[in-house]
Amino acid sequence: MEEFKIIQPSLLLTPYVKHYWLLKTVGDTTALARTVPTGMMSLIFHRGKRLFSVYENEFHPRTFLSGQEKTFAYLKYDGQINIISVVFHPAGAKAFFNLPIDKLAGLRLTASEMKDKDLIELENRITSTEDDKICFILIEQFLLRRLNKLAEHTLKRIETSVRLINAGLTDVALLANAVCLSTKQFNRIFSENIGTNPKEFSRIVRFQRALSLLENNQQINLTALACECGYYDQSHMIKDFKVLSGYTPSEYLAICPPHSDYFSR
Repeated sequence: MEEFKIIQPSLLLTPYVKHYWLLKTVGDTTALARTVPTGMMSLIFHRGKRLFSVYENEFHPRTFLSGQEKTFAYLKYDGQINIISVVFHPAGAKAFFNLPIDKLAGLRLTASEMKDKDLIELENRITSTEDDKICFILIEQFLLRRLNKLAEHTLKRIETSVRLINAGLTDVALLANAVCLSTKQFNRIFSENIGTNPKEFSRIVRFQRALSLLENNQQINLTALACECGYYDQSHMIKDFKVLSGYTPSEYLAICPPHSDYFSR
């Protein structure tokens, strides 16, 4: 049996934090789950048994900052799971962690590796506190203390470019022009704040848009889906699905209920 909850952040944190989620299992449950890139970074706290990464053949750290994911992963949980996750907006993590975000793609960075004493202290308190409400209060207090707002001009450029990508614009030169930067400058600033380059981020967002459309209409024709999501053709969409999820769209629908974390509200 699983319990899954989504909790909204306080008003001051909403520009940076999309939401928190809590996942608990009851009893000695064993299951295999597949995750796909979402375009967002997360801060994860394991309060129970840790997830096991099948391909990497290792357990996830107790607490870690997850960089932008590049491809799908198989995760196994065996026993009682109790996880809290902070899901950041695409540029949100940069406001709390003074790190080279663009170097973290595909990585899980622990508090010890970051030499982050405040996060180590928070990890100890979260993993030793049974009351969920207190845990979320502790996390919010930590984030509010750490909040370092991005320079206004940088934030506006990032927000504008993400909004355009969400609307389907993927041409990097056009995106750079829209925020009054050279292509080279735009690639650098975008990567430093999002954690991946504009081209790869656009690829993930397009995939997430396809999942969102499938979530609302699983009967949609795949040719129409490819066109609606801005793929060059159906074969291009199938290729991206295989890289990002490990399945073709048809295989995905047969095995997984489609859901877009990125476009969910």
